Amino acid sequence: MADENFPVHAEITGPIVMIGFGSIGRGTLPLIERHFKFDKSRFTVIDPRDTSRHLLDERGIRFIQEGVTRQNYRDLLTPLLTDGGGQGFLVNLSVDTGSVDLMRMCRELGVLYIDTVVEPWLGFYFDDTMSNADRTNYALRETLRKEKRKHPGGTTAVSTCGANPGMVSWFVKQALVDIARDTNLDFEEPGPDDREGWAKLMKKVGVKGVHIAERDTQVAAKPKPRNVFWNTWSVEGFLSEGMQPAELGWGTHEKWMPKNGKTHKKGCQAAIYLEQPGANTRVRTWCPTPGPQYGFLVTHNESISIADYFTHRNKEDEVTYRPTVHYAYHPANDAVLSLHELFGAAGKIQPEHHVLDENELVEGIDELGVLLYGHEKNAYWYGSQLSLEETRRIAPYQNATGLQVTSAVLAGMVWALENPEAGIVEADEMDYRRCLEVQRPYLGPVKGYYTDWTPLTDRPGLFPEDLDEKDPWQFRNILVR
Repeated sequence: MADENFPVHAEITGPIVMIGFGSIGRGTLPLIERHFKFDKSRFTVIDPRDTSRHLLDERGIRFIQEGVTRQNYRDLLTPLLTDGGGQGFLVNLSVDTGSVDLMRMCRELGVLYIDTVVEPWLGFYFDDTMSNADRTNYALRETLRKEKRKHPGGTTAVSTCGANPGMVSWFVKQALVDIARDTNLDFEEPGPDDREGWAKLMKKVGVKGVHIAERDTQVAAKPKPRNVFWNTWSVEGFLSEGMQPAELGWGTHEKWMPKNGKTHKKGCQAAIYLEQPGANTRVRTWCPTPGPQYGFLVTHNESISIADYFTHRNKEDEVTYRPTVHYAYHPANDAVLSLHELFGAAGKIQPEHHVLDENELVEGIDELGVLLYGHEKNAYWYGSQLSLEETRRIAPYQNATGLQVTSAVLAGMVWALENPEAGIVEADEMDYRRCLEVQRPYLGPVKGYYTDWTPLTDRPGLFPEDLDEKDPWQFRNILVR
């Protein structure tokens, strides 16, 4: 089955199993229908809630109302993924599902796999018996890296391929090429597999760091009620990452670390964490529409993977260059209000969670991009400025935030089908040009903007501040203290 009005990118010859049918699963469904040839009779969706089951029933797609757990995943999924021959595809879009375990099982079965986060099993995010270091995305990513080292090559499993993490890694490469070209640098673009070449290029361009700089201006028709958490994408997902420690890739140019900043004892050593929740940690950043803004330093896998990918080492394996990388997220105003309410109540999470769908929102855009800073032209933002209005016109069942995620899932699936023996890969390791080619029709305007803004620009100046005025792009100046 495929929609003949849209380009069919590939054929999925075996079963498709989608875990999770929340806002992202619902939005991904029509993109799969449009762009792949597949056997609808072997398409199964699994979710513990049946809220949107009607969308599957009217299509004749099988629905299983059940949670995927550490105890049942092999017995539940193996027969579904191996039914009827061909190569199956597991699309994991759920929370509380152990990504590395599911990935391992799929690769044992020769089944393709994709997810949008290195997701742990239920209980990880709020386990107060674990150390803060063990609750980080760094720790979760290290479980993936360990699996990759232990079982190299083999059937493709695409890790953390949504909007961010995922798409933003492709934006970083495009932005880097743009800056190199615009500064008249003599360079050759590295190939998709040339990790060292990309690190050398970023070092040569002089990038000190990267903000994944986002502003969501989507507005609901009605005001948020008290004691309800509103968001434009998964509330559970946002709360999980928001209550983890703030994390950032830690660059070689940094001269200062916050007192509660901690390094890791093992692993790739590309990141640090702060002993405070990311959803209550603010940073100064810049996006094209609002200009300067505050963002939350919410932990994300790409903060670590991008910093790690662009790390350059000498022949003695000493780090000679690494950018600072972190998320700087201003969510929709209703989500900001929800966070303020939550932390104001001593961290008590609201009993009711609600994702605002495209029918409840009235206007706005999700401006999601990457701000590469510290180079010859100061700072460059490159990304998607997708509006709610355009989203309604081009894809059903989702708002602008959702479509940036679901279209990245689509691109990752296409890449996996075109590269079925690539082993375990992160978005940084994929062909960014091919992935953006598939995704771009769903991203609205994709543009680049240079700015002369720095974190020292337009500060109130009424009170003494502990700043580094010689180097505007020090994290000391970015962190709101």
